[in-house]
Amino acid sequence: MTSGSKRWTGECAEGGHLYAVGIGSNRPLARTLGPHAIVEAAFTALDEAPLRLIAHSPIIATRPLGPSSRTYANSVALVAAPLEPLAMLALLQTIERRFHRRRYRRWGPRTLDLDLLLWSGGTVNEPHLTVPHPAFRARAFVLDPLHAIAPGWRDPVTGLTIAQLHARLTRPKPVDHGPRAL
Repeated sequence: MTSGSKRWTGECAEGGHLYAVGIGSNRPLARTLGPHAIVEAAFTALDEAPLRLIAHSPIIATRPLGPSSRTYANSVALVAAPLEPLAMLALLQTIERRFHRRRYRRWGPRTLDLDLLLWSGGTVNEPHLTVPHPAFRARAFVLDPLHAIAPGWRDPVTGLTIAQLHARLTRPKPVDHGPRAL
């Protein structure tokens, strides 16, 4: 396994695919296994055959989207796999179940959430899978860690690099002071 500070250099497994996988947790699995430790354990799970962990970002704490009040531990991993996207999704969901993930409420607390963000093969538009992830360009908790390890990866939809998408999201926005008095 590579360190969290290592960046992806563009190599991929022979005959395989490279995936950017978003990792999140905001619900402990046990007294001693909190969200940060769950994300670390997910790195190990993403490095078990047939998967190979290429790199992972540092783990960051982020505020939740939606009704949950629990802080998330988030990261992104680059994973090589011989699997096509739908098979990769099925394997990621199997890993989530190993961590007792239950899908009962959108944006509810979860022990482990694994999202396919990007795929080296481009795009996927299936009923249960869209790659690139439809919201990844607007989420700092995805782009910050992804930028740390794969700034040169190009979004197949916009053609922009992760570094460019990150800059667009994080650059200061002009302040609207309302109508000017004449």
